[in-house]
Amino acid sequence: MLIRIGYDIGFSVTQPTPMVLMLNVRPEREPDLLRPDLIHANPSLPITQYFDLYGNRCSRLVAPAGEVSFSTETIIKDSGEPDLWTPGAEQIPVERLPAETLIYLLGSRYCETEKLLTTAWAEFGAIPNGWDRVMAILQYVHNRISFGYENARATRTAYEAWQEGVGVCRDFAHLAVTLCRCMNIPARYCTGYLGDIGVPVNPAPMDFSGWFQAYLGGQWLTFDARHVEPRIGRILIGMGRDAADVAISTVFGPNVLSKFQVVTEEEVRAAA
Repeated sequence: MLIRIGYDIGFSVTQPTPMVLMLNVRPEREPDLLRPDLIHANPSLPITQYFDLYGNRCSRLVAPAGEVSFSTETIIKDSGEPDLWTPGAEQIPVERLPAETLIYLLGSRYCETEKLLTTAWAEFGAIPNGWDRVMAILQYVHNRISFGYENARATRTAYEAWQEGVGVCRDFAHLAVTLCRCMNIPARYCTGYLGDIGVPVNPAPMDFSGWFQAYLGGQWLTFDARHVEPRIGRILIGMGRDAADVAISTVFGPNVLSKFQVVTEEEVRAAA
């Protein structure tokens, strides 16, 4: 399967302003690109890149005062298979977990494990650990939060989403991540492209999506508490402890988001 991905994002700034962008696909997916997902800046700007602590590709630049925009469009090859699920995957005891997964058991900015620990054990303590427990968390979060773009708030934490019962995809992911960590299951936040492939088309404007991965059976498995079911065409951009680690843009000064368009859809080509 071929998937067309891209974006056109604009900012208005009042003075020269440093920025960090996370807009490239994860290095693991770069070999699948038919052409590089280069960031095109308007006006043209020098951009340097680096890898953060989690292996995400980041871009640094200084935007001049006024309007600046960033865009790309490319095609990526995908298996066309839904997210890999492995029912029966075992939960590894904390004392046997790989050291690099332990950070994903800890509380973080948007995932306050200390506030939801008692609730988590009351809800899921009697459920067999491992796959069944993650499935129970997935369904619990899906039922607990009502999705709506009008409910988006950049500062909402997992505990606040649990209290308010509303949110967007990042809130579903944050709450699921937090509850998994409370139950000693390493979990990390993911962001990337997710189009309406294999499902009814949503008429709402396209956006980047948030989901999570849980460490079960010795591997990271993908879950999505908003959609619950495995999806096709998920293209990972970044992963970390929570959304603070994978912000699409970090702007070090006053700014206004003036344009935001995202494209992710199956590329259908006529037979030769």
